[in-house]
Amino acid sequence: MTSPTQLGFVSLQVSDLAASRQFYTEVLGFQPTPSSPPDACLFVTQSGALFALRTPLVDLQATSQLGWGVSLWFGVPELASFLERLEDKARLIRGVQATPFGNTAIIADPDGYWLTLQEVPTT
Repeated sequence: MTSPTQLGFVSLQVSDLAASRQFYTEVLGFQPTPSSPPDACLFVTQSGALFALRTPLVDLQATSQLGWGVSLWFGVPELASFLERLEDKARLIRGVQATPFGNTAIIADPDGYWLTLQEVPTT
């Protein structure tokens, strides 16, 4: 059954906005929108959902595990090739693994958020 609800917006609070912006543009290939608030960086995804990075609204030092229990998945064509190009740009948490949802891998962003990369068919 298809849900009538669609993902519209995801936001991460990050410790260093410039470093995170660089990671999400250079490593994951997101393109920033032409204008963002001064305390944030907005991206539009291929699905049309907005993804944002922003300066903290809470004390990020209050826990050692940012986003624990939160799952963010990004579709990536040719996952193995993508991971090979990462070199030292991202920490690999788990390499390519077959799952019921296809091949996935997990990397960490500069703040340690775990990002699941799901292999998607090329068009």
